[in-house]
Amino acid sequence: MDVMEAIEKRRSIRRYQDAPVSREQLARFLEAVRLAPSWKDRQCWNVIVLSDRERILKLGELLRQNPGRTVFETVPYFIVFTADPEKSGVRDDKPYYMTDVGIAMQNAVLAAEEMGLGTCWVGSFTEGPIREFLGVPDHLRIVAMTPLGVPAEAPDARPRMSMAELAYENAWGRPLAE
Repeated sequence: MDVMEAIEKRRSIRRYQDAPVSREQLARFLEAVRLAPSWKDRQCWNVIVLSDRERILKLGELLRQNPGRTVFETVPYFIVFTADPEKSGVRDDKPYYMTDVGIAMQNAVLAAEEMGLGTCWVGSFTEGPIREFLGVPDHLRIVAMTPLGVPAEAPDARPRMSMAELAYENAWGRPLAE
């Protein structure tokens, strides 16, 4: 599968089979995170890999609303992305640690798609209880999470903007020349 195919096929998976993901697949997923570009190549992120069923279920309790309960009961891994804002940069009041983790996460979800695995960006959570549960130091931010497992669903593609709505040429509102 090439990159564009992975981009086109990738979906947010909210239901998973009770099936294993190999340590080799996990290592490939994490390698995609490790190789991601970042602001001034500072690599401000770390990941916490939850593999213990009880700990995954506890995280599910802390994430009551997002995603559904079955994710935590069946998914073999849950990955938590943290970032050190001080290791990244700020320019024009834009903190780059969020972008850095976003790029690392995108690398990882595309690698998962290429392996036939599912992911779902989880960004709605209360950081404090999760920080305490996982022992994340106070100076770090929990930015995003994702389950990693074998999909039990194949959602249809969601609508996307047309190219005319998305891209302008040379100035705002000027359509791309064909």
